[in-house]
Amino acid sequence: MQFNRPTVAPRVLFLYWTDNFSRMGDAAKDLTAGTFGGAAQLIVGHPFDTIKVKLQSQPVPLPGQPPKYAGAIDAVKQTLAAEGPRGLYKGMGAPLATVAAFNAVLFSVRGQMEALLRSEPGEALSVKQQMIAGTGAGVAVSFLACPTELIKCRLQAQSALAAAGPGATVAVKYTGPMDVARHVLRSEGGMRGLFKGMVPTLSREVPGNAAMFGVYEAVKQYMAGGRDTSGLGMGSLLMAGGIAGAAFWASVYPTDVVKSVIQVDDYNNPKYKGTMDAFRKILNSEGVKGLYKGFGPAMARSVPANAACFLVVELTKASLS
Repeated sequence: MQFNRPTVAPRVLFLYWTDNFSRMGDAAKDLTAGTFGGAAQLIVGHPFDTIKVKLQSQPVPLPGQPPKYAGAIDAVKQTLAAEGPRGLYKGMGAPLATVAAFNAVLFSVRGQMEALLRSEPGEALSVKQQMIAGTGAGVAVSFLACPTELIKCRLQAQSALAAAGPGATVAVKYTGPMDVARHVLRSEGGMRGLFKGMVPTLSREVPGNAAMFGVYEAVKQYMAGGRDTSGLGMGSLLMAGGIAGAAFWASVYPTDVVKSVIQVDDYNNPKYKGTMDAFRKILNSEGVKGLYKGFGPAMARSVPANAACFLVVELTKASLS
């Protein structure tokens, strides 16, 4: 009795496994590219972020008294005078320690979402599909962003709060990122304390990343004249990344202000009961402009930092192809 050689099944299995290995390869590229891109973003943008948080978290001045910082330039001058250039990089240890994980998750989840949205391998996605991919990535990174941002904000804001006097919302002087984490775990409810501000973090990361990745793709397609953006040069990628970063902050900035004030709020004598309470109190005491404290430094940071991030991501992925 003669059997036919089973040629179809092995071929199907071969195609299945090569496709999965290909996807694993793409995930590894996203991990690596996200890591390098995040490092570039952090190095370029952290001084701007420090000034943003100082402006956001400075106490409301008493009637007839000026605020601690007259504006972004004044905040830079005071920081340099009191702490030197290192003061602009205060709090960078926490995000630097987690930048690999944060950006690896962001770009890996985005890459996996892109793979799910494609009808065939290699297909260029629409702007709407990139927004969906950014939404999924935003959900994932929120769980890493919240504790990292809490540590960063505490370190960045403490000098401004401490200088405000006995009535300021500051109770602890931290020596570094690990000291913040130890204090929160020991005295502010354990792991739950590290996730203080999770609601505004999600409210920032989800729509913010949807806007960022959508705008990034829209600008690239506009400059390329279609969905095929593979021929764009470094200048075009820098421009698209910078505009995308600006879109992130323009779309969610008030939420970031609320997140910052909640995360630096005193655990034992809280000023805010939650996200909406913080939003209402800022609006009532400072008006709409209170929700945009530090907006200038945030926008000034977002353009070069995200331009660097996206460019490094694209170049890294291209070099790994």
